[in-house]
Amino acid sequence: FLRGFGPLQDPGRSLGSARKMSSDDPPAKRRVILKLSGEALREPGSRDNISPEIVDRIANEVKAAVKGGAVELGIVVGGGNFWRGASASARGMDRATADYVGMLATVMNALALQGAFEHKGVPCIVQSAIEMKNVAETFIRRKAVRHLSEGRVVIFAAGTGSPFFSTDTTAALRASEMGADQVLKATMVDGVYDSDPKKNPDAKRFDRVSFQECISRRFQVMDSTAFSLCMDNHIPIVIFDLSGPGNVTAALRGEPIGTIVDDGK
Repeated sequence: FLRGFGPLQDPGRSLGSARKMSSDDPPAKRRVILKLSGEALREPGSRDNISPEIVDRIANEVKAAVKGGAVELGIVVGGGNFWRGASASARGMDRATADYVGMLATVMNALALQGAFEHKGVPCIVQSAIEMKNVAETFIRRKAVRHLSEGRVVIFAAGTGSPFFSTDTTAALRASEMGADQVLKATMVDGVYDSDPKKNPDAKRFDRVSFQECISRRFQVMDSTAFSLCMDNHIPIVIFDLSGPGNVTAALRGEPIGTIVDDGK
């Protein structure tokens, strides 16, 4: 049916690869997807689900990175500071229902981030995989691509819109759909280790590790579906520590940080 119409993607981009450019072109923009866990938005030990101070710091670091237009940024945010579907399911709640509740939690976090970004003067839009037109755009791939190319930060909320998929998988999916150059996962550890560094003081941190090793050794820093999707589309993942001052800016600018997960070639 679509023979002869060409690929339905933004000009000059292919999935998981940067634009092809001649030597006379300006420097290529990096398009990245930043994955933020919901727990990272909560101050450790606090009863507040969202820390205004943490959200404000993230907004400042994003502003510093996107200033000048060298980075096109999409963000996927989790909802674990409010709700975890898998945990609720383990306590007897229907898993699909529990996951839908978790999707709504991600929308709350997305709106909090949007407010902080706009307060800092960073153009931002929230797109939700579940239609809720009074608070967010419904996710449409081509509209999201246009927002990115026009310099807006796009926050992807409500996961994939389907139960049984993590927000890690959502980040891999949106990166594939947007033709992103990297997935950046901001987490509570400074990279990928061969064992749990909280339990094993001799745990070894990798500077670089392959998708296949992460999957075969079942490293828990991301789920296997997310690793597989990025592997299939040749999209590198950078795992780094969110809590370090300036780490978000450094990761968005492509500076060496954390652990790189890629094809291993």
